[in-house]
Amino acid sequence: MKRALIVRGGWEGHEPVQVSELFASMLRDMGFQADISESLDSFLDAERLASMDLIVPVWTMGRITEEQLRPVLAAVEGGTGLAGCHGGMCDAFRESCDWQFMTGGQWVAHPGGDGVEYDVRPIPGSSPIVEGLGDFRVKSEQYYLHVDPAVAVIATTRFPVVAGPHSPNGTCEMPVAWTKRWGAGRVFYCSLGHHADVFDAPPAREMMRRGLLWAAR
Repeated sequence: MKRALIVRGGWEGHEPVQVSELFASMLRDMGFQADISESLDSFLDAERLASMDLIVPVWTMGRITEEQLRPVLAAVEGGTGLAGCHGGMCDAFRESCDWQFMTGGQWVAHPGGDGVEYDVRPIPGSSPIVEGLGDFRVKSEQYYLHVDPAVAVIATTRFPVVAGPHSPNGTCEMPVAWTKRWGAGRVFYCSLGHHADVFDAPPAREMMRRGLLWAAR
């Protein structure tokens, strides 16, 4: 049986309990043993992390110590998958450049706040994660991210949707989901997930489900 460790906490506005329970349910439906921890100290057990097929961080705006971070970096480099969404993965530890390097990006803005309507555009042929998924609309935060140019982008959204000081720069395609490699490990990120209910939309839920599975091989 494949094993996943979900680590939840941080800012409560991102519904870490609801999101983590949703991901645990997805994983269990796919035959995983999914354990949930509410402490970053669960990262201290390097042997346990290395034995996992998947690590799922659901932890926004926290601080991670070097002692907690190093075993995660090593586990993923050794082949453990890493997958997550929204601020729970790419706004987790703002002070940790190594975390951002591994995950592939960092949130910097969400113009218009929550409740912005925008289209998500899976890129045909980019990955089995988005195979057969058409464009779909969500109403949530639209993340503007600083993104590692080495990631493989598999879904995008068009900026700007709402007016702001960024608008004079013109339009751009902003990644919504990507994959990357960290050593032998697979990394998947999806910027959706401000609240758990964004995954009520079948395409969003399916993209996240496939991303978790892909990262865990």
